[in-house]
Amino acid sequence: MSLAVRVTRMRSRHFSLDLAAYVLATILKSKAKPLAVTMTASLPQILTLEEFLKLPNLEESPAWEYVDGVAIQKPMPKTRHSILQKRLLTEVDSHSNDYTALPELRCTFGGRSVVPDIAVIAWNQIQINEAGEPEDNFTEAPDWTIEILSPDQKVTRVIENILHCLRHGCKLGWMLDPDDYSVLLFSPQQEPDVCRGDRQLRVLEGVNLTLTAEQLFAWLKLGKR
Repeated sequence: MSLAVRVTRMRSRHFSLDLAAYVLATILKSKAKPLAVTMTASLPQILTLEEFLKLPNLEESPAWEYVDGVAIQKPMPKTRHSILQKRLLTEVDSHSNDYTALPELRCTFGGRSVVPDIAVIAWNQIQINEAGEPEDNFTEAPDWTIEILSPDQKVTRVIENILHCLRHGCKLGWMLDPDDYSVLLFSPQQEPDVCRGDRQLRVLEGVNLTLTAEQLFAWLKLGKR
């Protein structure tokens, strides 16, 4: 399928012209190679969700996700990805008593099993077992899903996972692009919004965090520490 057709289809699903242009530019600049020779892998056979969840290699790193009957492995995180992930986890946790930020939590719901880079979840949304500990299997959409784009990742696939979360109760989605120093914001029933520079980033009510895109990506400037 051509890039033009892919972008046209995205626009037909209520994407704005600006978003379509952003996604096209991101795809064009991506260093991704054909699937067989990249870190991202997929199992070719069609699986049911139940079969996927029983795979013996399911908990291998990097994480496997289940999308449209296929098991897909995410790219291995690299340095910039890991620094942004670590800092965001710390910032969200330190600015909220109502929510917790969890790395690489498997969320299985709505016929998919996804593993956001960061899942921000209300404490009262976590099911507790008889021992007073959290249940291992999380079967709802996170309240806020955060993805950090890797060079080997397909941007449309990341966006599809965020939109899936929004369709099932997620309140906010972020997609960070470290190459573009931008954050693509998603909210239910709203057009996505690209934030750069000194624009303040939208967060969940109950997370008392004030942060701009510029401040976020400044965490990567290790020489200015």
